[in-house]
Amino acid sequence: MSGGSKQLIGIVVIALCIVGVVWYAGSTSKTLTLTSGKAVSDAATTTAQAGGATGTTALATGTTATTTTTTTTTTAQTGSHQGATPTGAGKPLTFTPTSSEILAMMADGTSQAPFGTEPAGTALDTAAYDAKMTTIADVPVKKVTVTSTVQFGTSTIVMTTTTYKKLVSGWPVAGAPYPLPGALLPFNRIVAYYGNFYSTQMGILGEFAPDVVMAKLASTSAMWAAADPSTPVIPALDYIVVSAQGSPGPDGKYRLRMPPDQVQKAIDMANALHGIVFLDVQVGLSSVETEVPLLAQYLKLPNVELSIDPEFAMHNGRQPGTVIGTLDASNIDFAARYLATIVHDNNLPPKILVVHRFTQAMVTNYKDITPLPEVQVVMDMDGFGPPSQKIGTYQDFIEPEPVQFTGFKIFYKNDVKVPGSYLLGPAQLLKLTPEPSYIQYQ
Repeated sequence: MSGGSKQLIGIVVIALCIVGVVWYAGSTSKTLTLTSGKAVSDAATTTAQAGGATGTTALATGTTATTTTTTTTTTAQTGSHQGATPTGAGKPLTFTPTSSEILAMMADGTSQAPFGTEPAGTALDTAAYDAKMTTIADVPVKKVTVTSTVQFGTSTIVMTTTTYKKLVSGWPVAGAPYPLPGALLPFNRIVAYYGNFYSTQMGILGEFAPDVVMAKLASTSAMWAAADPSTPVIPALDYIVVSAQGSPGPDGKYRLRMPPDQVQKAIDMANALHGIVFLDVQVGLSSVETEVPLLAQYLKLPNVELSIDPEFAMHNGRQPGTVIGTLDASNIDFAARYLATIVHDNNLPPKILVVHRFTQAMVTNYKDITPLPEVQVVMDMDGFGPPSQKIGTYQDFIEPEPVQFTGFKIFYKNDVKVPGSYLLGPAQLLKLTPEPSYIQYQ
């Protein structure tokens, strides 16, 4: 062996010792794909001759994925040699990240199933569920690149180490149970129109004729489907079935229950769109424990869900609208357990429970809220204002207090009252951490 060959092999050995990991080629090609995250670049695919089967696994919160690229340049009197590798070692592993969303690395032994609705009566695809939950968690990834150069005589070794670290977050929520088969979330996104047919001031449902409402809802749903083709959209009506009132009423509870024909109207409209209905409850001086069971005949239907609004849950005899109300985890858990009983007794797919929120005090003891296999809980950002204020509310009260899923409400009128304001759209809301699974328009 010539002196030059010995020098080259020595340089490569030193470089590999510094790197700390040697990748050898196998007989089977494996592709490592990084997907879904924030603040990196645009799409990233890494291919290595490493052997084994193609698979996927999530990059756990607080962990890192590190790759090192080593380039050796040897200059001799007879010319130069680029990218030297040990004989028989194949090509070194290299990363060329071009993805803005890097959260997961492909690894041996697992596979990523396509996303879609889990049909009722079939076993839940837990791998697909976990993958989708990781995607919507959308936890930011920090990219750190360190380049160092080592000179050995006439040879220069340049090593570039890139680390992708998933920042600490409570999303996806640890310990949350898998849902029963037939769950709508996280495989779909729900787009809902809100209001009451008796009022033109409470939301879009009462502002326009039913055929106009349905046409608008279909258009808005299509907009969201186009913005995120990986997540099918289910249209919904969020109908205020128990409305808080400014007067006490016959029993002094400051709430009005809607008649059956109005509830059926909402159900019929949703059926026409192949959608679902949320019955929205504002308890006033009544209680969740009193009002929710009165809706049993509707909640037994497979496409009827429940929303509860702490803003109008009053205490100490205060009139709705004079102060912002509040609900405790115990009230929310009552609603969830009641829905779970209905699911079991009627052999239904899981129900969805939406809880509106825009202040800290509106929901107390959030850590005690218990998602169940029969009930998927959505914490919905319910505040209005200019874009920065709304996003700030989401980041202050929804993101840092994880329960299971999140929602975001758009006010067609109140969100644009401040000069220069505009309505937030999918492009902005899909950048939130986590991505909201429920979008409501009032």
